[in-house]
Amino acid sequence: MTYRKVNYEKVEQVSSAMHFLSDPLETERVGVTVARCDPGWNSKPHDHTDNDHEEVYVLIEGNATVVVDDEPVTMETGDALWIPPTSTRQIRNGDTESAFVLVSAPSIADEDGNGDEWLLTGFAG
Repeated sequence: MTYRKVNYEKVEQVSSAMHFLSDPLETERVGVTVARCDPGWNSKPHDHTDNDHEEVYVLIEGNATVVVDDEPVTMETGDALWIPPTSTRQIRNGDTESAFVLVSAPSIADEDGNGDEWLLTGFAG
């Protein structure tokens, strides 16, 4: 089989919001999480300095605030937010349910620290 499929609703919820999909999908280089946030739910402030993972938070439903290095970033449906590994981040949900897709991966910078060398040869999209 050349693919793996999972329904996030069938993956055990952690921290009353997070469905971590990397283990059931057996990913090797990317982390994927669906966060269904109840009204008033807050994640724990954290960073990814230890594993050098940058993250992208995509809000697919509702409104919420993501606090990045103590700066509140207002998010509405359709917004995507990139966060570097060393920045502290926290989701703070408002008065209604919201849903995020969170994607994390190691930096793609080359050995010289130049991240401009991302090959798109053959990229169809």
